[in-house]
Amino acid sequence: MSMILVVAAHPDDEVLGAGGTVARRVSEGDTAYALVLGEGQTSRWDSRSQVERSAVDSLHNDSISASKILGYKDIYFGEFPDNRFDSADLLDIVKSVENFLEKLRPDIIYTHFGGDLNVDHQVTNQAVLTAARPQGDYSVREIYAFETVSSTEWNFGSRKVFCPNVFVNIEGYFQKKCDAMSKYTSELRMFPHPRSLQMLEITARKWGGAVGRQYAEAFELLRRVD
Repeated sequence: MSMILVVAAHPDDEVLGAGGTVARRVSEGDTAYALVLGEGQTSRWDSRSQVERSAVDSLHNDSISASKILGYKDIYFGEFPDNRFDSADLLDIVKSVENFLEKLRPDIIYTHFGGDLNVDHQVTNQAVLTAARPQGDYSVREIYAFETVSSTEWNFGSRKVFCPNVFVNIEGYFQKKCDAMSKYTSELRMFPHPRSLQMLEITARKWGGAVGRQYAEAFELLRRVD
């Protein structure tokens, strides 16, 4: 059985990117953890100092509720500034990821696609690849990048295009993904916004149709060591 770590920038990314896959793998006996590096919420105000801690805590409580639906054994939160990862020292973010790699010793990591529009996603991808570099007694044998609706598809004109080459059948687990996302009352939007339940279904059906399944999640394999 495998130890899985999903490294996400914001609360709800751990559901959007790999929620169905996590639910399936946990049901098959794997153990999954989530690390959410950013605090969430605070970019919606002009200044972080304007944000009451209760707003962040409420979002984190939504994350905990969602994680229980998908089967995460635990979910950890960082305090990096929301949508301002480029204002933090990359080394600090790398060291944060390294600490959890040392603590959890995951076999498999799922994280953001490096060509996303959102700068936090870009930095998270870079931090994960740096922290999980193959040196010494490293545990990580597989790293996958996921798409994040409302970011991956919005990076118009980018030369970095999400080109998945690994697909996970989530026909029996898509509803769990929707149920988990429904816990994020402050993040869920109405159709046709990408973070609507209808668009989650459209996306899952699109990737499912690409590989002859009803629903699928798609990933880019970044590294695998057999």
